[in-house]
Amino acid sequence: MRDSFEELSSPNPGMELLYTPNSRPDGAAPYLDILPSVLVVDDDDQCRRVLLNYLELIRCACKGAANGPEALEILAQERIDLVVSDIKMEGLDGVELMQEAHQTYPQVPFIIMTDCAPEYSYHAIINAGASDFIAKPISLGELRAKIWRIQKEKDILRQLQHSLARLKNLIENTVGALASTLEQRDPYTARRQNRVGDLACAIAREMGLPEERIEVLRLAAFVHDIGKMGVPADSLTNPGALTAIEMSLIKVHCQAFFEILNTVQFPKPLYEMVFQHQERVNGSGHPLGVKKPMIILEARILAVAEVVEALRSQRPYRPALELSAALEEISKDRGVLYDGEVVDACLRLCHEKGFTFGTS
Repeated sequence: MRDSFEELSSPNPGMELLYTPNSRPDGAAPYLDILPSVLVVDDDDQCRRVLLNYLELIRCACKGAANGPEALEILAQERIDLVVSDIKMEGLDGVELMQEAHQTYPQVPFIIMTDCAPEYSYHAIINAGASDFIAKPISLGELRAKIWRIQKEKDILRQLQHSLARLKNLIENTVGALASTLEQRDPYTARRQNRVGDLACAIAREMGLPEERIEVLRLAAFVHDIGKMGVPADSLTNPGALTAIEMSLIKVHCQAFFEILNTVQFPKPLYEMVFQHQERVNGSGHPLGVKKPMIILEARILAVAEVVEALRSQRPYRPALELSAALEEISKDRGVLYDGEVVDACLRLCHEKGFTFGTS
C-alpha cells in the first residue's frame, strides 16, 4: 500500500470523510441513505483487512470475502452498494466474479484491483462491466476518490430517473386531458381511444415490438383523433352524408394535430404516429398521400387498429359490425390500404388468441 498504514488508526486532517452524517460533498440536502456499503473481495488476508479498516475509517459500512463464491453469498444476503475486488483469485477471478454477479445484480458497480494480470487489459476490464479499476499496490486516497465518484454518479442517476418519471407522468396526464376533451365533444368516440390503444398495443406485441415503443404507441392512440377538435361538433355527430367541406375538414385533422400541439414537446415518434395514421400503404391516404416505405410501422399498426375499432362501434350514420365482419373488411384491403404483416397479426390475435375489446 502506498499510503501509510498508521493513518488507519489515527485519522489526520487531510483524510476527509467520504460523507459526514449530515452533509453531502455537493452541498445538497442529505440523503437518508448516506454511506455506501462496500464489499471487499481479496484472497490476501492482510490486504483485505487493511482495506476494511480504511473503509470503516471513512465511515463506509463494509464486508469482506476471501473468494468469489463467498462474495456471491454475501451479495445474495445483504445490500451491497459497491464491490472492490482483486482480479487474481483462485476459482473465480475478479472479472468472472463481476460478470456472474451482474447477471443477478446488474446495478452493483465494481472496482477491480489489478496487479500483473496479462490476460486482462484495462480496456478489457472496463468493457467487461467494471465501473473503474485501481492498480496494486493501492493508494488509499485514490480508492477513496474512486468510491466517492461512483457514489456521486449513482446519486445523479437516481435524480435523473426521478425527473424522467415526473416527465412521463406529465406527458400521460396531458394526453389524458386532451383525450377527455375530445370525448366530451363527440359522445360516439367516448372510450374509443382506449379501445384503439388496446388493439394497437396487442398487435405491436404480437409483432415483437419492444415495450418502450409500445408505450409511445399507446399514448399516440389516446390522442390520434385530437385534430378533430378543429371539426365542428355537428359534423362529427351528423347522421347524414357529410358535405365536401366537412369531409375536407375531417381529412386534415392529422395536420391539425400539429397546429393544436405545436408548443407541446411530445416525443417525435408520437407526432409521426398520429400524423401518419390516416396514410395508406398504396399512397391513397392523407394528409400527404405517402406510401408504405415512408409510413412508420407504428402508424401502420394504428391505422389497422383504428379501422377495426371504428367498424365495431356504432356511428350516427351506421350500426356496429360484428368483429368477424370488421376483420373481413381489413382482410379485403390487406397489402392495398393496410400493411399485410399488421393485418396478419391482427387476425391472429382475434381468431387464434381470443382478443376482444376491453379484455386486453
